[in-house]
Amino acid sequence: CIPANQERFANGKLVTVQFHPSAQVVMTAGHDRSVSLFQVKNFSLNPKIQSIYLESFPIYKARFSVDGEQVIATGTHHRMFFVYDMMAGSIIPIPKVRGVEEKFLRNFELSPDGSFMLLIGTSGYLHLLSMKTKELISSMKVNGRCTASAFTPDSSKIYSYSKEGEVFIWDVRSRKCLHKFEDEGSLEGKCIAVSKNNQYVACGSSSGVVNLYTTDVCLKENHPKPVKAIMNLVTSATCVTFNPTTEILAVASRDTDEAVKLV
Repeated sequence: CIPANQERFANGKLVTVQFHPSAQVVMTAGHDRSVSLFQVKNFSLNPKIQSIYLESFPIYKARFSVDGEQVIATGTHHRMFFVYDMMAGSIIPIPKVRGVEEKFLRNFELSPDGSFMLLIGTSGYLHLLSMKTKELISSMKVNGRCTASAFTPDSSKIYSYSKEGEVFIWDVRSRKCLHKFEDEGSLEGKCIAVSKNNQYVACGSSSGVVNLYTTDVCLKENHPKPVKAIMNLVTSATCVTFNPTTEILAVASRDTDEAVKLV
């Protein structure tokens, strides 16, 4: 296959590549302050649909909304974020979320049912926003610093991974902590994923080890035993993700070239 963004290569580091949830479109976004959309066609050309430029806003992360009508983009050093409404063709700045006191907002997750946006703040705070209004519903707090979070497929729970290697499980409706467990052997938590069938949780740490747990054990035990410990990465695991049918787990590290493994 030719490069997805053949029609417009980025001038800086790419931080996001994501397929549209329903259309044959791929999005790229990165440090050159732009979000680009390309049509995924055949093997000869992927025509560029459009690029939007966000002035003095190097992008940290961008994601399609679940309905595919919006793109949410956060910056590397900003407390504001942008919503690009693809239907209206308008860029909407969200200058500050009332009740969220953070110097900058970078990492976030969107719930699979399209209802919530979870902002991962500093000092262990997690801010749950309404996807419709982008207003704060409630804040939660983990011990230490939160490095990554993931919604369960039914959007009823959130798994939050702390820098200290603890995983907190939250009930989205009550915002109460249901349980917490320690990720075995983790010196520093980096990334987490829940499989689409809600069977597995994968935790990636700074040592490069990715532990795979079954969700029922995670909800009961404080020191669960992993079903499998994946040792193939030699640098920090920075990305774990399951394929839609929960048959493959991708583990990757951005700290070295070609550090992508499919398990």
